[in-house]
Amino acid sequence: MIELVYGLLSLAALFLCVIPHEVAHGYVAWKLGDPTAKAAGRLTLNPLKHLDPIGSVVLPLGLLLLRQLVGGRLVVFGWAKPVPINPYYFRDTWKGTLYVSLAGPGANFAMALAAAGLGRGLIALGVRNAYVLAFVALIVLLSLVLGLFNLLPVPPLDGSKVLAYFLPVRWRLALLRWEQFGLVIVVALLFLGVLQVVFTGAEAIALHLIGLRWALLSGLWG
Repeated sequence: MIELVYGLLSLAALFLCVIPHEVAHGYVAWKLGDPTAKAAGRLTLNPLKHLDPIGSVVLPLGLLLLRQLVGGRLVVFGWAKPVPINPYYFRDTWKGTLYVSLAGPGANFAMALAAAGLGRGLIALGVRNAYVLAFVALIVLLSLVLGLFNLLPVPPLDGSKVLAYFLPVRWRLALLRWEQFGLVIVVALLFLGVLQVVFTGAEAIALHLIGLRWALLSGLWG
């Protein structure tokens, strides 16, 4: 039962982490002259505007169920519906795409730092509720996981667009053509264990941010 509660907390934290990621993409694009995301009503923190049937519902719930069945430390992971971007509105198409791509992971890293500060503040105020501290710690951890995972230089992840900016034009186009296989590539990465590698790195950073005391009080690490 306790494991299920922590799993549900993971889902809730995941939803909180994926939304600012997408909003940041759309906001930076809007500031660079692209009104597409704003016109689509995606510059909002309303989760219903961002939920993706596969990435926000089926995959996270499936991973949570699988973790309940097999045990272990299977990572609950997912994504929101991508914000529509039209790079042809940018004064410099490739540079604008670079900034927009970095905005999502940047929002996740900022969220991780903010959550770490919040958690440390709660502990300083005497909060000892394991579920509250676990939820905030999960926001730190999953924000880092999302930020690092999205920086992988593989289409359709943000890292592929960052890499494309530094490649010759013909290589850029060849790389971005792989985006049509985006869902297949992401699922393949998940099952090949790439996410677990990212999770291990994110966990090390998260533990550094939250500290041993918070980690133990949360019940996530024992």
